[in-house]
Amino acid sequence: MSGSSSAVSGAAPCRFAHYFVICGIDTETGLEPDELAALYQWLEADRQGRGGDAAATGENFEQSPLKRTFKSKVLARYPENLEWNPFDQDAVNMLCMPKGLSFRTQADKRDPQFHSFIITKEDGSRMYGFVHTFYEEVTSPQICSAMQTLYQMHNAEHASANPPSSSSSSSSSSSSSMDSLASSLDEADSPTSSSASASSSRAAGGYDSTRDTLYVSKALCLITPMPFMNACRQFLSQLHRAVTAETAPPLPLESYVHNILYEVPLPAPGRTLKFHGVYEPIVCQRPGLGELPLADFPLAEAFSLLGVENLVQVFTCTLLEMQILLYSEDYQRLMTVAESITTLLFPFQWQHVYVPILPASLLHFLDAPVPYLMGLQSKEGTDRSKLELPQEANLCFVDIDNHYIELPEDFPQFPNKTEFIQEVSEVLQGFGISASRGAPPRTGSSLGSNPSTPSRERKTVALQQLEDDGRNGNLAGEDLAVLELLQGNATLERLQALTKRTGVTVARVDALRAGVKAQVTGDRQGSRTAAEEEELRNAKLTVQLREVFASRFTTMFADYEAFVIQSAPDLESWLTNREQMHNFDKASFLSDQPEPYLPFLSHFIETQMFATFIDNKIMSQWEEKETLLRVFDTRIDKARLYNVRAPSLRSSSYQRCSILKESAQTIEQRLMKIDHTAIHPHLLDMKIGQGKYEQGFFPKLQADVLNTGPTNNKWSHRTMTAQRRKDRHRQQTEHLNLDNDLKEKYMQEARGLGKNLRQPKLSDLSPAVIAQTNWKFVEGLLKECRMKTKRMLVEKMGREAVELGHGEANITGLEENTLIASLCDLLERIWSHGLQVKQGKSALWSHLLHYQSREEKLEQQQTDSPSSYVPERRKSDSSISMPYLRLSLIQDMRHIQSMSEIKTDVGRARAWIRLSLEKKVLSQHLKQLLSRQALTKKLYKRYAFLRCEEEKEQFLFHLLSLNTVDYFCFTSVFTTIMIPYRVVIIPIKKLSNAMTTSNPWVCVSGELGDSGIMQIPKNVLEMAFDCQNLGKLTTVQLGHDNAGLLAKWLVDCVVVRNEITGHTYRFPCGRWLGKGVDDGSLERVLIGELMVPGSEDESGRGCRTPPLQRSPSQTRRISITSLSGRGCKPTSGQIQEAIGEAVNNIVKHFHKPEKERGSLTVLLCGENSLVAALEQFFHHGFKSARLFQKTVFVWDFVEKAVAYIESADQMGDLQETGGMTCQSLCHYINAINSTPRNIGKDGKFQLLVCLGARDRLLPQWLPLLVECPVIQQMYEDTALLRDRTTVNALIGVLETLHDFPITLESSLVKGIDL
Repeated sequence: MSGSSSAVSGAAPCRFAHYFVICGIDTETGLEPDELAALYQWLEADRQGRGGDAAATGENFEQSPLKRTFKSKVLARYPENLEWNPFDQDAVNMLCMPKGLSFRTQADKRDPQFHSFIITKEDGSRMYGFVHTFYEEVTSPQICSAMQTLYQMHNAEHASANPPSSSSSSSSSSSSSMDSLASSLDEADSPTSSSASASSSRAAGGYDSTRDTLYVSKALCLITPMPFMNACRQFLSQLHRAVTAETAPPLPLESYVHNILYEVPLPAPGRTLKFHGVYEPIVCQRPGLGELPLADFPLAEAFSLLGVENLVQVFTCTLLEMQILLYSEDYQRLMTVAESITTLLFPFQWQHVYVPILPASLLHFLDAPVPYLMGLQSKEGTDRSKLELPQEANLCFVDIDNHYIELPEDFPQFPNKTEFIQEVSEVLQGFGISASRGAPPRTGSSLGSNPSTPSRERKTVALQQLEDDGRNGNLAGEDLAVLELLQGNATLERLQALTKRTGVTVARVDALRAGVKAQVTGDRQGSRTAAEEEELRNAKLTVQLREVFASRFTTMFADYEAFVIQSAPDLESWLTNREQMHNFDKASFLSDQPEPYLPFLSHFIETQMFATFIDNKIMSQWEEKETLLRVFDTRIDKARLYNVRAPSLRSSSYQRCSILKESAQTIEQRLMKIDHTAIHPHLLDMKIGQGKYEQGFFPKLQADVLNTGPTNNKWSHRTMTAQRRKDRHRQQTEHLNLDNDLKEKYMQEARGLGKNLRQPKLSDLSPAVIAQTNWKFVEGLLKECRMKTKRMLVEKMGREAVELGHGEANITGLEENTLIASLCDLLERIWSHGLQVKQGKSALWSHLLHYQSREEKLEQQQTDSPSSYVPERRKSDSSISMPYLRLSLIQDMRHIQSMSEIKTDVGRARAWIRLSLEKKVLSQHLKQLLSRQALTKKLYKRYAFLRCEEEKEQFLFHLLSLNTVDYFCFTSVFTTIMIPYRVVIIPIKKLSNAMTTSNPWVCVSGELGDSGIMQIPKNVLEMAFDCQNLGKLTTVQLGHDNAGLLAKWLVDCVVVRNEITGHTYRFPCGRWLGKGVDDGSLERVLIGELMVPGSEDESGRGCRTPPLQRSPSQTRRISITSLSGRGCKPTSGQIQEAIGEAVNNIVKHFHKPEKERGSLTVLLCGENSLVAALEQFFHHGFKSARLFQKTVFVWDFVEKAVAYIESADQMGDLQETGGMTCQSLCHYINAINSTPRNIGKDGKFQLLVCLGARDRLLPQWLPLLVECPVIQQMYEDTALLRDRTTVNALIGVLETLHDFPITLESSLVKGIDL
C-alpha cells in the first residue's frame, strides 16, 4: 500500500481529477431531517425568543413531506483520501446537494441536472466540483413507509390547524429580515405544488405507497484542480447514460472511473488532451503560459442572461468590492455568472468571501459585514420583493432569471463605458448573440414586483435546454441521452400533458429527434461533430470577450509600474512593515489620468484587490512572479513595443482590443492537433460477477480497485522526478526565504480580513463556530476602521503629516471624497452586522429613525416644562454676540430630512455622516445614538458589532481622531440646498452710538454665490435669512444710506453663521461708516475668516477638539496690520518682507489643485494680503496728519498724481514715458471715482490694487506715480516710494503675478464700468 500511495502522491498535482464522489440517501439511517436547516431554524427561534425546542427537531409540519429537506450523505468516494488534498466530506456533501435530498413521485418532472461548485481552501487555492444529479427509484420499503407516515402526520396536522380553505404554507410575517429570507426560500419547490390541476392523488394526500412510485435524488461528482467544466459535464453525462441505457456499456463503470482518476493527466500548458468517456472521446485544452488563464465557463451565457450593460455594471461593482448577491433558481447559472465575473477581473483577483452557491444552512453569511460575492438559490415562484436582506446600502443584487439588477446608489461608472459596451456587443453579435438582453439596471429605490419574463414560465429542463441550445452549448451526446430517456420512459405521456399545461409545445421533442438524426448523419460527412463545433465556437467567443476586458486594464494601467514604491531592502523587512508602508503613489498616479477616469480609479485604487496586485508586484523582486501578474506584465511590455504610449497618456480616447483574431485562432489551432491522448479505459483486475448492475440504478462500485492508482504510469514517473527536483529546490530556498506560513500570515494580517473569511467553513456549523466567525468579522471591522481613519487623517494633514513621517502628502479633493465615501460604506456595514429589525435600505438611517421617534416621544412628554428659546431677533442689549447653537443629533437629522434633493435612505445616511464630519461631532453623535442600550438590544443580535462593548468604544475613539482636521464634505457636496444663515453686527460701543437713524444693509458672499443685498431693520443688530448654499463664506458688504441725524456708525465686526453646519465666520471692520468721518465710506467690503470654536462658550460640549494650532514649522509672522494698529510703525524691512509673503501666498494658491485653493479674495484683501502690504508700502514716510486740517489718505496722493498726469498729457509733456500706460491709469481711476457705490478712499485704493493685479498693470503704473512731482510734497525723503531700488524690486516681485489668471469676486468690482 505504501509504495502505491507514494506513487499516487507523486503523480498528484498532475491528475485531471482528484476524487469521484457519489451522494444520495443512506438507506441504513433512513430519513433524517437536515440538521443544518434545523440548526438554522433553532438560531432563528432563539433569536426571536421562542423556545428553541419546537424547531430543534427539524420537523416542519407546515410543509408537505416531499418538500422538506432531508439529509444527504456521501455514499462513496474514490480514492478515500489524498494527503495533498484532504477530502472535506461536509463541504462536498453540502455543495453537491445544497438543498439536501429531494423526493419526487412519478407525477413530477425528474430530468437530470448539472451544476458546478467551488471550494476555496485556507490558502486561497481552489478546487472545482462538477455534479450530475438525477432521480433514482426508491426501493427500500422502510423509506417508502416512512414517507407514507410523514404524509399521514402532515395531513392530520393540517386538518386540525387549518380550515380547508387555506392550505398554503405562508410564512408568518415576522419583523426579521432573515426569517422572511428563510421562508421565501422554503416556499414552493415542486412545480406541481402551485398548479391547480395537480393529480387527484396529490390533492388527496400527496404520496401513497400503494399507488405512487417514489424517487430520490442522487449526485455523481468529479472534483478537479482546474475548471474543465465541459469535459467533466460530458464525462458524467455519459456515465449516467450508461446506467439508464438498455444495453450495458462496453466495460464495467469502474473502468471509466478508474481511468479518469488515475490515467488521465492534466493537459500541459498550451496543450490539448483527448481522453475517453463511456461512449465518445472528450477533448480539453489548457491555455499556454502567456495566455489568459483557463476559464471553461460559458461567458456568452452570462452576457445573454444579464445583457451586456447589466453585466458591465455588476463587473464594476465587483471591481469596487461591493457586496454582490446573485439570485437564480438554477445552481449552474449562479456558478456561471459568478465565475464569469471573477474571470473577467484579470489581472486582479477577488480577495473576499466567494461562495457562488450558498447552501440554505449558511444563510447567516448574508449578514457578513464584508464585501462578498455569493449566489442564493431562489425557489420557483418566489418574488424578489419577499426577499429581505440584512444589508442593502452597499449591495448589488443580480436577479439572473429575470435579467435585471439593482445597483448601490451613486457608484462611479466604468471608464469609457459606452464604447466598452459597444465593443463587447460587437464581439457577441459576431457570433450571432444579441447583446441587448436584460432589463435596465435599477438602483434600490425603483423596486417593483418583477414582470414575469417568458424565461420564468415553467418548462421541463430537457426541453428548456433544447430551446437554449444555441446559447448554452449543450452537447449532442446529451441530446441523445435525453432522447433515449424520453423514448424509453413510461411517464412521457404525463410529461407531455404537463408541458402542454405550462404552454410549451411537444413539437420540441420531435425537433430533438430530427436534430439528433441530423447530427448523426452530419458526423459521417464532416470531421467535427456539431457538438464539437458548438464547443469550439463557445471557446472562441469566451476568449475574445476576455481579451476585450483584459485590454481595458492593459491600457488603463499601462504605466502602473512607474508609481509602485519599492522601499524595502528585503522581503522580510517589507512583510514586517507592510502596514506602515506606502506601496503605491496614488496621488501622482491619479494626477496622470484623464479626468473622466478619476471617479472610478480613485475608488478602485483603494480596494483590496488592487492592494494585493501591488503587493504581488513588489514581492516579485524577491520571488517568482504570480501567474496573472506575469501574463499582465508581458502584455504591457508588448503593447509598449508596438506603440509608444506617452503622447496618448492623458487622452481618454478609447483604444479597442487588437488581438481578438489571434486569440481565437490559437484556440482553434490547438483543437486541430491533439497533443496527448490518455490511456483508453480498460478492464480492471476484478472478480467475475463484479461490476454488474441493474438498469436505472447507479451501482455500488468496487472500492478495492478504485482506491489506488496504477504504479507503472509513465507520467507518474515524470512528475516524480519533477517533484524531486522541486523538493531539492525548495530545500535550498527555504533557508533563504521566509517560512511560507509566516509569510501568508503577515500578508493576511496586513490585508485586513484574514484568509479564513475568504471561504466560510462549510463543515462544522455549531453555534460556537458561527459565533467565532462573527467575532472575526467584528475584529476585521475594527481594524478596517482604524486603517480608514488613519488614512483620512494622513491625507488631510498633508505636508505636516509627511514631516511627521506619515507617508504621502498631496491629496486631491477627489481622493478626500473617495475616502469619505468608503467611510460611509464602512459605517453601513458596521450598522448592518447582526441586524434583526430594519426599515428601508440603510441600516444606519433605520437606527437613527428608531432613535428619533423615541426621543420625540420623550420630548412630547416634557413639553409642559418651560422651554428656553432664543428669540429670533434681539434688541441691542449691553453685550451683543451670536446666540448659542445647541448641538443636537435630532436637529441634524431634521436638517437632512428637510433636504428635498435627497430621495433615499442611503443618501440621507451619507449626508448625515458628512454633516457630522464637517461639524466634528460624528463620534459624539454615534456615541449618543448607541447610549440608548435598550434600543440597540431591540435592533441587534447578541453577536453584533454594536453590542461588543470594548470594540464599540475603540471604534468611537478612532472616529474621534477625525475631529483634528477640517472637512467641508457637506457644504461642498450639497451645493443647491437652502441653508439658514444668521448675521450679527457688533458695533464698538464706547465710541459710537449703537443706535443709528440710517437704514443699514448687508450682502453676504461665498465661494458659490451671494445672498443679494438685504435691508437690516433699523436698530436691529441681528438677523436670520435663508439662502441657497453659499459655500465657504468670503466677504460681507456692509453699508447704509446715510439718512437722518445719527448716520455715523463705528462697526467692530460682522459675524455670520451657517445654522446647519455651525461654521461661524468673523468679518473684522474696526472702522466708521458715514460721510465726513474716517475716509467718508458708506459701505465697506469686509473679508472673512473662519472662527475656530473657542473654549469659553464650548465648555459644555464635552468631546470637542482643542483649538487648531499652527504647526511648529511655520513661525507665526508678525501681522503688518496688527503692528500698525498698535501704533508702532512697521520698519521698511518688515514692509518689504510682508509684500514678498503676500505675493508668495498668491503664487502658492495657484499651484494647489483647483478644488483646494480656498479664497483668493482673502489673499488679495484680507489681513496679511497684497492690498494690506501695499497700503503699508504707500504709507511709509507719507505726510498724512496735518495741523488743523483733515486727514490725508493715500488715495488723495493717487488722485493728485493722476490730475498732474492728465494736465501734463494735455500739454504734451509725457511723450517719452508710455502714453498708453498713462491713459490706462487715468481711465481706471476715473472709473473707480465715478462708481455709484459709496466706498471710501481706502476702499478705492483697495479696488485699484485688485484691478491692477487682475489686468497685470500694477508694475506699469508704479513708475508713473513715482516720477510724479506730487510725491515730493506728500512724502518724506526717506519714504520707500522715493527709493528707486526698492521700487524696482517691488516691480519685479509684482511681475511674478503675471503668470496667473487672477479673478475678482463680484462683491469687489460691483458697479465698476471699465
